[in-house]
Amino acid sequence: MAVETTPATPATPVWNDPTRPATTRVAALMDAMTLEEKIAQLYGVWVGASDQGGEVAPHQHDMEEAVDLDALLPAGLGQLTRPFGTVPVDPALGALSLQRTQARIVAANRFGIPALAHEECLAGFAAWGATAYPVPLSWGATFDPGTVRRMAAAIGRDLRSVGVHQGLAPVLDVVRDARWGRVEETIGEDPYLVGTIGTAYVQGLESAGVVATLKHFVGYSASRAGRNLAPAAVGHRERADVLLPPFEMAVREGGARSVMHAYNDTDGIPAAADRRLLTGLLRDTWGFDGTVVADYFGIAFLRTLHGVAADWADAAGTALTAGVDIELPTVKTFGEPLVEAVKDGRVPESLIDVALSRVLLQKAQLGMLDPDWSPVPAALRGADTDHPDTLRGTVDLDSPANRELAREIADKAVVLLSNNGVLPLAEPRRIALIGPNATEATAVLGCYSFPMHVGVQHPDTPVGIDLPTLYDSLAAEFPDADIQVVRGTGVDDGDLSGMEEAVAAARGADLVVAALGDRAGLFGRGTSGEGCDAESLTLPGAQQHLLDLLLDTGRPVVTVLLAGRPYALGRAVDESAAIVQSFFPGAEGTRAICGVLSGRTNPSGRLPVSVPRRPGAQPTTYLGARLAQVSDVSNIDPTPAFGFGHGLSYTTFAWSDLTVETGRASTEGEFTLTFTVRNTGVRPGTEVVQLYLHDPVASVVQPVQRLVGYDRVPLNPGEARRLRVTVPADVASFTGHDGHRIVEPGDLELRLSASTTDVRLTTTVTLTGPVRTLDETRRFHATFTQDG
Repeated sequence: MAVETTPATPATPVWNDPTRPATTRVAALMDAMTLEEKIAQLYGVWVGASDQGGEVAPHQHDMEEAVDLDALLPAGLGQLTRPFGTVPVDPALGALSLQRTQARIVAANRFGIPALAHEECLAGFAAWGATAYPVPLSWGATFDPGTVRRMAAAIGRDLRSVGVHQGLAPVLDVVRDARWGRVEETIGEDPYLVGTIGTAYVQGLESAGVVATLKHFVGYSASRAGRNLAPAAVGHRERADVLLPPFEMAVREGGARSVMHAYNDTDGIPAAADRRLLTGLLRDTWGFDGTVVADYFGIAFLRTLHGVAADWADAAGTALTAGVDIELPTVKTFGEPLVEAVKDGRVPESLIDVALSRVLLQKAQLGMLDPDWSPVPAALRGADTDHPDTLRGTVDLDSPANRELAREIADKAVVLLSNNGVLPLAEPRRIALIGPNATEATAVLGCYSFPMHVGVQHPDTPVGIDLPTLYDSLAAEFPDADIQVVRGTGVDDGDLSGMEEAVAAARGADLVVAALGDRAGLFGRGTSGEGCDAESLTLPGAQQHLLDLLLDTGRPVVTVLLAGRPYALGRAVDESAAIVQSFFPGAEGTRAICGVLSGRTNPSGRLPVSVPRRPGAQPTTYLGARLAQVSDVSNIDPTPAFGFGHGLSYTTFAWSDLTVETGRASTEGEFTLTFTVRNTGVRPGTEVVQLYLHDPVASVVQPVQRLVGYDRVPLNPGEARRLRVTVPADVASFTGHDGHRIVEPGDLELRLSASTTDVRLTTTVTLTGPVRTLDETRRFHATFTQDG
């Protein structure tokens, strides 16, 4: 090998010289690499994964094979898959193991290139002992990008501290059918909410030096019948106007450096084989210059599930041609099959070079090609790594600061759906706490939390973090109350044997708290989560029967939901004394719920997904056009029990004095509105102002209304604020007949609302001038400013 060196430091190869441009360094390194060394940078290895035991990825048992690291490492290695998220390991010992593995990788390959380590971080770092934050659906319920950004930064700092470079989050799929098991992983059913909250998460993670990975690109959530990994039935406009905007926002405004392709096909084209999507749109149009990674085994699925590849080499070549750079989680198609396919001319080496340049450029940006790069992570600097036993317990991934952030998000995410005046509770004497989630510690966790994702496969290992049950938190919140706990039934076992005891407990109480909802899991092992799809939106098991029996007692019933999706609650919508909705609110979640019950917290959460009135009215979201609304030509009424954006408070707010400062603008201009929000109650509270756009006449069918802006407005009793809203014409754009995004002249109705079903102020504004075609510099946001 001829090693190019710099004149000033003849012993330093160009690729190790941080004073050179990264592109120059990468080009020099690629010129020196063999084909095998090039391809080795394009796949990961999943150390510790097994084809025995529980699956945490689709078809893991079929796809996972033993890997001979000694044989692989001399060529190098692109990625290490989930060094902390595969089995329970003390964080410090995990960091030490990763350090030693990286030292082994660096020593084994000619160029001393380390592997990039990635982890799941959907609801916190998916590692044993790490803080379990609320799931993304709860992030959406906060309507608070700033707090989500701070959470993501904290998660990123924890990842970096132990040697992880890339996080596989956020999920930017927009909910199209609430029966889909992965609803809990999404941010909601509105693309603007998903985009703004998801972009904030990206900004936070990237601020810590961690590569954020957008997933799943694109269409995964639009599967037929809400089934996991099923074909997506979407047209061009739904894809362009609903599914793609969050990804575009996160690329352009968030600075995401990685994208993960989706599993699904759309109109017969698998995402992993879609060059128009992964190269034409993502790179050529949006300007994305990061890496595209495969969803786990997604390249192999081109052969086994999609039937568009004849063999592993064909699958690899198809994915590379489309624009996939890295095979995850482990080597399958990008190994020997790809090497042989390049050598025999079936796959051009130029495809390898394109992907490799992106991978190496990212490693250069992360400092992984620098001569002073060290495998020792920050958490172990200065530690006695020669004596591992002394390290145990020295790395804290569940710090008080983390828990405070988790509490803040949980507090802001709890949604008070209904309340007949029973809440907040005034020192109740006898409480019957009834339901399957009353004493289940993990009822606050989503399927990508470590305890539910990996820990369930290791029942003898402690959960690793403090998870107070609803009973624990209720007892702490009301220490003088007599609380009787009855399970009643399981989450989904249909057991009726505890019904009589539950009814007796309810009749003997002053108040009933019904603790209902989901159990997170994977591939049918739960009622919510990846591969845990629902046939209807009836509460799982016999929970609705239990709830109805409790209502029959005549005692006031506060229905508390710890769930991963919205459920139709039958008569409880009208007959519950109150309904408190939480979406897997994390380790501090039960304290947040009980804070709402007592009034210690004034609820400010808002629904990121509509709550259906009937369990079989799917698929439906608030983004329906006129034909999707209730009508006299169909007996199915899709009207929700509680609309998107809904949420009650313990105070009241008045909206008034709407002034339209600019009510006419060109199709490239903007409107300006001002109005006042006042706290007319006796408690401090936060109003969530939402701005919806209604386009009464358009050349293409439009939703009746869609969110284009929002703001949280905290107010003390009697306090008022004047809000100014600037609404660019760009937010009225949509995909026209010819497939281009346009803004049309005409009248628009702007609705200032507390939810999709609670419009407070409206005005009509007018766009003038010609139809305007937008490019990728369009403005995404209606902006709010608050005057005291």
